[in-house]
Amino acid sequence: MHCDIFNGDADGIFSLHIFRLENPDSGSRLVTGVKRDIRLLSGLEASQVRSLAVFDISLDSNRTALEKLLQAGCRVDYFDHHFAGEIPDAPGLRARIDTSAETCTALIVNAEFGGRHPLWAICGAYGDNLHIPAEALAKAQGLSPEQTHRLQELGELFNYNGYGETVADLHFPPDRLYRGLQGLTSPFDYLEQAEEPVVLREGYREDLNRALQVPAEPVSGRSRLYLLPGEAWARRVAGVFANLKAQERPEAAHAIATENGDGSLRFSVRAPLADRRDADRLCRTYPSGGGRAAAAGINALPADQLSGFIDHFNALYP
Repeated sequence: MHCDIFNGDADGIFSLHIFRLENPDSGSRLVTGVKRDIRLLSGLEASQVRSLAVFDISLDSNRTALEKLLQAGCRVDYFDHHFAGEIPDAPGLRARIDTSAETCTALIVNAEFGGRHPLWAICGAYGDNLHIPAEALAKAQGLSPEQTHRLQELGELFNYNGYGETVADLHFPPDRLYRGLQGLTSPFDYLEQAEEPVVLREGYREDLNRALQVPAEPVSGRSRLYLLPGEAWARRVAGVFANLKAQERPEAAHAIATENGDGSLRFSVRAPLADRRDADRLCRTYPSGGGRAAAAGINALPADQLSGFIDHFNALYP
């Protein structure tokens, strides 16, 4: 059995799509989930998997499961841009991992295949809030401002759909969004033909309008913290709301917290766009935290640790 394992956000979906445009395989098993569901290799039985391709999930968070699969003789293509730690030295592993702040998995996969799918890579980059490399690639392709905006919207809509505590919070399961792309060589064709962007566009507008009514909490320095209620709309919009606020004030760091069902807090953290550093270091301080230098998160922070998080946040981004 072959498995395609991918993050349920824009970067994960578009990365897999680029890979499958180059390596068609309609029979692979898809394994995905909400954006924060990243330990996806742990659900695989090593005896049943002969090969897998992994996109946009941290190797470090899947290390134990990955090593078991490799020891069982599984062949693995691994593409990512999150903190990886030490990469296993195994003959079955082909890892393409770049943790620099100005790249994402879709850009890495596109480069791996000679840059033949730039439009999908642009969507992935915009979905990860990487406007500068996305705009540079769009300019290199000679896209008009309107065309560039449409790819930006598609990336942001797919990214918006990935956020939630469970798949039930989402408008569409991520594997449905991916299947809707299969066989298409142009995102403009998808935008013209598919119904999903229409639904996502309306949901995004409604959820973001609610979030924009929430005032910032008092913190020191230039950074900003927002506390959103424990409702599905807030869980859906937390990531894109964080990206929007980061674009609005690029010299500031941002933390968006939403309430989980058990009373703990889920964080989306964005380092200042002008200084993309240490968001992963901050979030990996906590057991359920992880991410990359520019953008990271914590899945479940006990509410009584909020003041300690704020102190740490303020110290790291004065």
